[in-house]
Amino acid sequence: MSTTKTTSPAAPHELLGTITQPKHLTYEELQAGLDVIKQSPKAAGVLALIVRRPEIEAREVLEIGELDLNEGLVGDNWKTRGSSRTDDGTAHPDMQLNLMNARAIALIAQEKERWPLAGDQLYIDLDLSEANAPAGTRLALGSAIVEITAQPHTGCKKFTSRFGVEAVKFVNSPVGRELHLRGVNAKVVQAGTIRVGDAVKKL
Repeated sequence: MSTTKTTSPAAPHELLGTITQPKHLTYEELQAGLDVIKQSPKAAGVLALIVRRPEIEAREVLEIGELDLNEGLVGDNWKTRGSSRTDDGTAHPDMQLNLMNARAIALIAQEKERWPLAGDQLYIDLDLSEANAPAGTRLALGSAIVEITAQPHTGCKKFTSRFGVEAVKFVNSPVGRELHLRGVNAKVVQAGTIRVGDAVKKL
């Protein structure tokens, strides 16, 4: 049984090492789930999970979150962690938020308690493919608005260790990249409050 808990914004965080590790799916098993992912809503979906990363290797699963123009998800370590994609190593303004398709992570992680292992903050049941949500697309969720950016989001070594080599091949395959199965980067363009279960609408 997982020890990951749904927390309030001020509650203690959980370390990733406490989350159970089932077997990794094969490439064929992952491919079999593509049709379900392709059926994701295109115009209006749902915010399925909010995850804050207060420090490296820690996650807080929230019911309510605050999106801020300068901080991204308030309490997340995006700003203090910095980025290898900026000249001075500071946080990249176009990578405030990581969004991932809820159906994709449900397939890859197998159990919802393992979704936070992916490292994204917002998991939404919405088609995030290049065709449906290219860079510049704005999404309204709660009282906030976010904009998908052009910064690529691909599987890293941590993603490989948590979900397997086949999962990385799957999300980085031609179809995986077209559908943005690993997710997309985004920035906050209107601050606001978000809640699990909020509608997510393309603007």
